[in-house]
Formats: sequence, C-alpha cells, structure tokens
Amino acid sequence: MLQHDVPQDYVIATNTAYTVRDFLDFSFRAVGLDWQKYVKFDDRYLRPTEVDALIGDPSKAQEDLKWVPNVLTPRLAKIMVEADLEALKSEGSLYIDSVQTN
Repeated sequence: MLQHDVPQDYVIATNTAYTVRDFLDFSFRAVGLDWQKYVKFDDRYLRPTEVDALIGDPSKAQEDLKWVPNVLTPRLAKIMVEADLEALKSEGSLYIDSVQTN
C-alpha cells in the first residue's frame, strides 16, 4: 500500500461475515470458557437502525496488491485474547493465574 505512487484506499477484510456471538464464542473458547455464563444481553441497547450484516470486500486490495487474508476471524480472536493475557501477566494480575489458554 505504501509503495504505490498514487495513494489509494483499501479495505483489509476477509469477505466473511461473523456475528458478535461468533466472536464471543471464538474469544471465550480460547480460554476454555462458555461466554453465555459471563455475557448478558439487554434489548434496550439495540440500535434501531443497526445494519444486519457488514462484510468487508477486499477485492481491490487483492487485485492491486495481490493481498490475501492469512489470519481469519477465529484465529484473530484467539491471538487477541492471548495478547491480552500476556499483557495482564506482565502487569502481575492475580486473576490471570486462573485462566488457561487452549
């Protein structure tokens, strides 16, 4: 992207849809937990004009840059959780001792 003569906007995405519930499942599964035991849903916080599905189209990046996603959402969620756990460990968090990654 940075090596192009003319600046361009690119969408970096997987062209795959996941729900928030899916992301919760991927994230909690990374530490062996069931998200439904920890997350509460309240209809009052639903946005009335929410878009049902958002899917990023990376075709321009794929065509112009020959870019393809090599980290898909389930793995990304696990990477993010593991990074947070490492940050907590380095801060000396007491809670982190009870969490195991899978």
